[in-house]
This record gives sequence, C-alpha cells and structure tokens, in this order.
Amino acid sequence: VQLVESGGGSVQIGGSLILSCVASGFTFDDSVIGWFRQAPGKEREGVACINTNDDGHVYYVNSVKGRFTISSDSAKNTVYLRMNNLEPEDTAVYFCATDPLYPGYPGPMWIDTLAAGVAGSWGQGTQVSVSS
Repeated sequence: VQLVESGGGSVQIGGSLILSCVASGFTFDDSVIGWFRQAPGKEREGVACINTNDDGHVYYVNSVKGRFTISSDSAKNTVYLRMNNLEPEDTAVYFCATDPLYPGYPGPMWIDTLAAGVAGSWGQGTQVSVSS
C-alpha cells in the first residue's frame, strides 16, 4: 500500500484548499479511505472517510461538516478533500490512510480505529496552515 498526499499550503481564515491522496498497491475502487490530521501537541484525529465503491458513502466528523467535502476518482486512484471556510483550528498535518485488512464501512468506528493507530497504512502527510 502506498499513499501520497499533496495540496497543502498556507491560507488565510476563510480560504480554501484541495488536498489529493494518490493511492496504489491495493484495490482502490473497493476500499474505505480516510483523511486524518494531527496538530502540534495534539492527538491524531479523523476528518472524513469515503467508500470508494458504487456505494460512495461518506462520513464527516462534526467539526468539518458543511465545510469539507471528500470525494474519490477511481480512474485516477485518487481521493480528494476539499476544504472551504478554513479556520485556524484546521491547522495541522493532514494524512490519508486505508487498511485493506480492515475494510469496514465509513463511520465513527472505522475512523476512530485508524486514528488510534490500531490499523492502517499512512501517507507522509501534507501541512495545512491557516492564519489571520
């Protein structure tokens, strides 16, 4: 499994960014893939996850609902995270992750299990910084 994130950067409050996660080494179009973040001095937390098959089910944590959108493109083996109306509290390193041995279903149990490090293959992360 290989995951490569990109698209991070520095923006002002209210700005937008689109993160990309290019995946390889597993069956992309029948997987659950998620975005996570870790701010300095804080534990890693889940942000959103998606079922990349025809079901397309998505799950968002409350803090990003209405602002972030997760999507996938099977032709490009890529999962995106569009982030709008960014706040300083969104500043963190953002990671994508999946686990072919723990397929699960998009929801709090899947995202919390991976965030806790119980399962998952991870990318190297991309920095997002939001300033006033």
